[in-house]
Amino acid sequence: MSRTGTKIRTILPSPARSAVGATIVGGVLTGLAAAPERVGHLFRRRFPTVAVTGMTGVGKTQLADRLARRTSGAGVSEVGSAVMERRTRRSARLRGFRFLVVPGDNAATRLGALDEVFHDEPVDGVIHVVANGYATPRRTAGTTGAATATREEQLAAELEDWAITAHRIASMAVRRDKPVWLVIAVTKADLFADDIDEVVRYYSPGSGSPFANKIDELRALAGGAKLSVDVLPVSSQGERNSPISAKQASAMVDALAERLGQLSGHV
Repeated sequence: MSRTGTKIRTILPSPARSAVGATIVGGVLTGLAAAPERVGHLFRRRFPTVAVTGMTGVGKTQLADRLARRTSGAGVSEVGSAVMERRTRRSARLRGFRFLVVPGDNAATRLGALDEVFHDEPVDGVIHVVANGYATPRRTAGTTGAATATREEQLAAELEDWAITAHRIASMAVRRDKPVWLVIAVTKADLFADDIDEVVRYYSPGSGSPFANKIDELRALAGGAKLSVDVLPVSSQGERNSPISAKQASAMVDALAERLGQLSGHV
């Protein structure tokens, strides 16, 4: 041992040995410093973040609850949240999703949430929720009595809401190196059970509908190769007398979850 040590000392003068030692220590420190980043990257791959957007009354929170296998709290269908809500879906294989439910009301909290999910800490994917004009009408803040709105008015409100969200998705997509995925989730499918295919076509790119035209505009802004778009019908209810049974409603949510897994590389 002493002879070997002598050879090392002979080959490497004192300054060189110090440099080697500093290099080793520096490498160890660099590895330790990079460890949290690597862990964070691994966590992000296993639990990508998903923004859940859409106008008020379309059922964003209910859908996020179903995806997270969580029971919605009382009053969710009557009162929309004014703050961003968070849900997590976990599987036995330590994979899942972190859902960020953006408020639907046009308030400062909503705009702040949109900035957070699309600019400050960009999400990995987007579920934009629509309801084919059947969103639950909400009363204007400070007013009393039942809210009313025609289906035509709600469809127009969907388009207006989508324009706000689409602008932010385009801005995020052009800054990203990897493609961004978007799923249009058409909720309340039990209210148009006989026309699901037609409704899905209405929201699909290239169909020529007002909503589809806006998606085509988004893809042109973001770059078609940078944005994938899926359209899936969903029913969060599945009540006893509904045209869509509880089993069928669960199958729709499962199909959406499976597609999210495919888009995120889990499958």
